[in-house]
Amino acid sequence: MSIEHRFDIPLVASLALREKQIQQNYRPIIAVHKWFARRPGTLFRALLLSEFLDERLDATYFEGHDFAGKKVADPFMGGGTPLIEANRIGCDVLGLDINPMAAWIVSEEIEHLDHDVYRTTADRLVKSLDEDVGELYRTDCPVFGDLDVPVKYFMWVKTIPCDACGAEVDLFPGYLLADDTRHPRNVLVCGHCGDLNEVEDLKHPGSCAHCRATLSVSGPAKRSRCKCPACDAEVRYPRPMDGPLGRRLFAIEYANPGRKGQHKGRFFKKPDAKDLRRARTASARVKALEPRFIPQQEIPAGDETDRLHRWGYRYYRELFNDRQLLGLELSCRLIKQVNDTRIRHALATNLSDLLRYQNTLCRYDTMALKSLDVFSVHGFPVGLVECESNLLGSVNGTGGAVGSGGWTNIIDKYAKAKRYCDAPFEVQHRAGRKTQVPIEGEWIGETRPGARSREVAIHCASSTDYALEPGSLDAVFTDPPYFGNVQYAELMDFCFVWLRGLVGAEGEGFNQDSTRAANELTVNLTEGRDLAHFTEGLSQVFSRMALALKPGGPLAFTYHHNKLEAYHSIGVAILDAGLTCSASLPCPAEMGGSIHIHGTGSSIIDTVFVCRVNGEAKRQHLFSTMDELTGIVRDELGQLRLAGVKPTAGDIRCIAFGHLTRMAIWALRPTWQASWSTAEKLTRFAGSLNAFGSWQPVVDRLSSPVEAHPPTSVQSLPLFHKEERDAVAF
Repeated sequence: MSIEHRFDIPLVASLALREKQIQQNYRPIIAVHKWFARRPGTLFRALLLSEFLDERLDATYFEGHDFAGKKVADPFMGGGTPLIEANRIGCDVLGLDINPMAAWIVSEEIEHLDHDVYRTTADRLVKSLDEDVGELYRTDCPVFGDLDVPVKYFMWVKTIPCDACGAEVDLFPGYLLADDTRHPRNVLVCGHCGDLNEVEDLKHPGSCAHCRATLSVSGPAKRSRCKCPACDAEVRYPRPMDGPLGRRLFAIEYANPGRKGQHKGRFFKKPDAKDLRRARTASARVKALEPRFIPQQEIPAGDETDRLHRWGYRYYRELFNDRQLLGLELSCRLIKQVNDTRIRHALATNLSDLLRYQNTLCRYDTMALKSLDVFSVHGFPVGLVECESNLLGSVNGTGGAVGSGGWTNIIDKYAKAKRYCDAPFEVQHRAGRKTQVPIEGEWIGETRPGARSREVAIHCASSTDYALEPGSLDAVFTDPPYFGNVQYAELMDFCFVWLRGLVGAEGEGFNQDSTRAANELTVNLTEGRDLAHFTEGLSQVFSRMALALKPGGPLAFTYHHNKLEAYHSIGVAILDAGLTCSASLPCPAEMGGSIHIHGTGSSIIDTVFVCRVNGEAKRQHLFSTMDELTGIVRDELGQLRLAGVKPTAGDIRCIAFGHLTRMAIWALRPTWQASWSTAEKLTRFAGSLNAFGSWQPVVDRLSSPVEAHPPTSVQSLPLFHKEERDAVAF
């Protein structure tokens, strides 16, 4: 048996859908360090078990396994999800990625950690920082008169000098600081005096309690223009030639653990003279430093980084305010003093991950009332209001971390992630209850006392030219770049410039100045990487993996894109490798509410392409007309709905694209010539897809109200619906 016959769409979809809601609760290991668009660990566990076991997936998923002698590779390692799942069930693993940050992160995820030593050292670091800079993260509570309570977040508004009168202009896009979702009332900033006002009705906010000026939700900064309140002149922003815009501290959210129960909602305040003095102290201290770790590198041009250039940023250090630079520099100095290499690397990883909250690109979520990290949209968002998190982190009355973006929070998540490596679990839902199920006999790592060791090889290397022994791999599972969806290197350089300065040559691939590489497999206009580059690189990787696979071994990968043209490269690469696509399976892989896709019409459903040199495919999944495709997609939508998925038109489109790609490969494989030019191969593949006709009627039909609410007979399929086995060999 194999993935094609054992993969259980309703079971896997239900597991993956729940995991993607709060992924750290299901796979705590992802908290070791940020990586982009991680696919569900539950999905890859299911794929591995479906391939290596000859039993029903629902009967074996929650059991422990040890596949001694099996070797699995991932040529696009990224955050390491397929490798971690394979390592956990006893497989030897090989991970490759051209990005040195990927190699560092996955090594940190898998390498064993002494929990007690780590926690003791980490706590000592936070204590030292608190003694040195803790006073800069405290404020006084005007509600109860308590002194030196911890700040959670500082809010800054960007400013610009007026060309006409020289006055400093606040660039408020809006005056809403917090809405009433998680706070008793809405909090508005007065545009006249800056006081904070709590109001019931945003449509009729009334007047400022302090100066009686009329309150407004809408701010003056719109479409790169703002009116100067001093002289009424129009001010335009940004001004890239003048450097980054200025900033002004205008609000603080703080905690007062000693007053729990005496106050409803959050604590907000307008900064007082003491708060402003603390900010000036931080500026004076960082200017007096001789920086050893603050990066001095320029920000290179790029598809994502050019946005920073348009806002006047030229150096990475300009993406941090003075208090952040001070705290990060001092943190690096303390980490550098740690003698234990493993613990020093762990803390360096923590600092690198901390950076995504400790920068001036972070924004404040006015509904969730928390900081949004810089990578929440897989890019470099430049907003007019900045949110600065407490570097140390805030704790509640019981000592638990609250808020986000501080050392205590990062350390807690990392410690939990590494404990999960020693005792992994699954989460089972029964009768509306969620239960952690320990998986006995499984663990993550290379060695463990009393257990068989596993081979773990993690390398910063290009999979296009990495030498592999023929027939050395039992399977390849991966999550390749999705065309040009995420510019991994441009984003990861943000962390790399700090981490490289801290660990130097101790990291594989850290001898280079940037994580960028000319042969990175993403489409990037700035770097001149086009569709042909993506196609050729993918073909080289798939071809190398196909040669290294044992006869009949699978190359399985996830993929989705909103445009059918983005699937042309996938099809060409599979055909060039001499593989056939034996299955295209749908599975949830994103969260619909994720900031980077919410409201975009994008799909949350990936297609899992299963490819082999020889094997079997289900006869009922072969089609030649759009009506037949409609039937296949309809059946899969029914199975997804059983899992709780509510498919959108975007989901239906991507499922259809996956099947069309699979059948175009079947149609072309008998006559395919890898020696054709890339342009000809792409043209031929596009022609094969177009021969099926327009896919839009399939999407329109299956997203209609009637199809979206199918009759009971469809909804009442057995939970683990199985079709009769009728296979076609290839």
